[in-house]
Amino acid sequence: MLAVSSLATATSGTYSSRVEIRLTAPNRRLGVLISGRGSNLQAILKAIQVGDLDASVALVVSNREDAMGLVHARTAGVKGEYLNSRDYANRDDYDAAIASLLRARSVGLVCLAGFMRLVRRPLLEAFPNRILNIHPSLLPAFPGLDAQGQALEHGAKVSGATVHLVDAGLDAGPIVAQSAVPVFDTDTVDTLSARILVEEHRLYPQVIGRLLDGTCRLQGRRVICDPPASASARRLPADN
Repeated sequence: MLAVSSLATATSGTYSSRVEIRLTAPNRRLGVLISGRGSNLQAILKAIQVGDLDASVALVVSNREDAMGLVHARTAGVKGEYLNSRDYANRDDYDAAIASLLRARSVGLVCLAGFMRLVRRPLLEAFPNRILNIHPSLLPAFPGLDAQGQALEHGAKVSGATVHLVDAGLDAGPIVAQSAVPVFDTDTVDTLSARILVEEHRLYPQVIGRLLDGTCRLQGRRVICDPPASASARRLPADN
């Protein structure tokens, strides 16, 4: 395979099947970006606490001052920062400020956990192919807001959770792992959301660990992960 700058793929959203990039991070320090309750942040913190994820959360940044995730971070002894987008001239300046905060805390991998903003070029350039997001659908189906409602409206029989690399598009980056959840005829947005959330909390720490271990590589738009070291280890749904 040919080598190429990972910056080009992250910022442009253009991928070549002739290119292979090893997905890794310079350290195991996480920066988590949130906008709300921070339930996936809590799942990450719990996985670290019980020893399922070898990492530390160096910084939590929210674009909303009232985000409960900031409370969860500070309760766990993690530094939390509120950054008001209205204090910046444009979106690029705002993302550059986020990148500066993350770099100051020596963050190696950025994890979006309910961060309700599109990531702009300054942040993508600062962390090329080192930004993850989790989305409550089986992408590329139902990107954007109210993914659970979209699934119900379209009569989907299966939905789920997707962890993907972040690029300049809306929920458009390469898929790292997915977990399927059945959609029942009796489901509401709330009941489907609750079942998907269980899978989000399980899947996200696992995928973060794999990227930190350097076991995944990007070929075109495909993310291929090495099998677990132990043959008896449970594999992620994306490997099934």
